[in-house]
Amino acid sequence: MNIKLSQKQIGQRLTSLRKMKGFSQEDLAKSMKISRPSLAQIELGNRSVDILELQKLSMILGFSLDVFMSYNFSAAEKIDGKADVTQKKIEERVSIPTLKVNKFKNVLLYILERCAGKPNVGETVLSKLLYFSDFNYYELYEDHLTGAKYRKLPYGPVPQKLDTILGQMMKSGQIQRIKTEYFKKMQTRYIPLSKADLTELKASEKEVIDKVIEQFSDWSAAAISNYSHKDLPWLASKEGEEINYELAFYREAPFSVRNYGDEIEEQ
Repeated sequence: MNIKLSQKQIGQRLTSLRKMKGFSQEDLAKSMKISRPSLAQIELGNRSVDILELQKLSMILGFSLDVFMSYNFSAAEKIDGKADVTQKKIEERVSIPTLKVNKFKNVLLYILERCAGKPNVGETVLSKLLYFSDFNYYELYEDHLTGAKYRKLPYGPVPQKLDTILGQMMKSGQIQRIKTEYFKKMQTRYIPLSKADLTELKASEKEVIDKVIEQFSDWSAAAISNYSHKDLPWLASKEGEEINYELAFYREAPFSVRNYGDEIEEQ
């Protein structure tokens, strides 16, 4: 029995089919001759799909429109009833973040070496510099930089276990915590007492961190928090819950850091 699907339901079903068939967003968008951000908006349920686009998708992804629109649709089954072997490969490819404590400490030390002298870089700015470093790296390389997990909190994304790690670093003499006044408000800042071990950072990782520092390290806590609130991974997450790194692939300008120069949507 066919049913009337909402845009969000259509997007969820297309996402499941795309992943099951082993297509990246970039590959499917090129086959559709639309931009990757447009495909991302379809999958999020923010953009409608007309019947011609749906027919083209059915040919590319190999599904029946009748089955797709049915009540008991399941992306895990093919029309002949056999499971698609690519599903297992896709599930194996999903990258679950695992905190690399030593890497996290060295990234934090490196950021502090570059930024600790700036009066605006307190705890809030520091946590956002870490967030953009982690999520920008994941969007670019589909791999985790520090493996830190971030939660959606009122003041923006914050890495879990940050307080614990900062405490360990203070105890070991790597950093010092100080209180300073900034625009008539007290803020907590951290001063590096040792240098980052740059052998722990790949060139690609250092490049991403450097770009984040260049872009954001002069921003106030309010400005960088407000900006992070507009980043799709934060927007698409529920208050207090963990932010899924995969949401980085749904970003649009100015947040997206990948170069999709040839993905110009055809009119």
